[in-house]
Amino acid sequence: VAPNWQERLETAVARAWPACARLGLAPDANPKRLQFAESVESLCATADFIQESAPERLASKQSILEMLDGHAPATTLIASSTSGFRPTELQVVCQQRPERVLVGHPFNPVYLLPLVEVVAGTGTDEAAAVRAMSFYAELGMRPLRIQREIDGHVADRLLEAVWREALHLVNDGIATTADIDAAITDGPGLRWAILGPFLGYHLGGGEAGMRHFLQQFGSTLDAPWARFDAPPLTPELADRIVQGTEEQAGGRSVAELERLRDDCLVSILEAASRYRQAVDAHT
Repeated sequence: VAPNWQERLETAVARAWPACARLGLAPDANPKRLQFAESVESLCATADFIQESAPERLASKQSILEMLDGHAPATTLIASSTSGFRPTELQVVCQQRPERVLVGHPFNPVYLLPLVEVVAGTGTDEAAAVRAMSFYAELGMRPLRIQREIDGHVADRLLEAVWREALHLVNDGIATTADIDAAITDGPGLRWAILGPFLGYHLGGGEAGMRHFLQQFGSTLDAPWARFDAPPLTPELADRIVQGTEEQAGGRSVAELERLRDDCLVSILEAASRYRQAVDAHT
């Protein structure tokens, strides 16, 4: 989608490699194994699994998926990285084998964050969804099977709710962008990394657990604490958000911030994995 795309991809892989190495690489892992295809036909010739990651435009994705479906071998699975479109919308143009087309939505940085949402469409074969779950798990990811397709899947809908409320708080002059980031990273974000909101609130209920929590705090759901409609993204609000985040960046480049983020994420993942196994064993 851009000039020098091969060089840009190689640079991105090189930047990500140290963090991946810290988490552990397969014995034969080597960035030189990365191959580039100049056409859909050459790509599909030897692909067992195709991950479509085109820009989030429905027509573009449908066009690419239609070509992939027309050239990929019958046994090749085709997953879309779409963060918002339903798989049924995507597979409708796949006339050859729509049953092997589904959504496999990962999260940035995809080489570190393990979550991938697997969503089947109305035309997806169950065996294809099972294969996709197995494939992602073999990569060391944490596939989450979404029970029913919906716009935005699950995680992005949760993130969107927080994002809209954050926009209101900035727009109303209640908090700066730095304040809101700190409210997450120094508070619930640390807890969510291990427990998530439901198990976290279960602990918040004390020995009686979630039932007591709901009895004690359920009434707050009727309080006007959150607004689901986003405020108008006026030029003034956009300027405040841009200025705030630029101040937070402190003159550091995106590459520098990515490196700091990756180092921090690896440390969190290393620590979390030791405790999550114990939590998962009983949930």
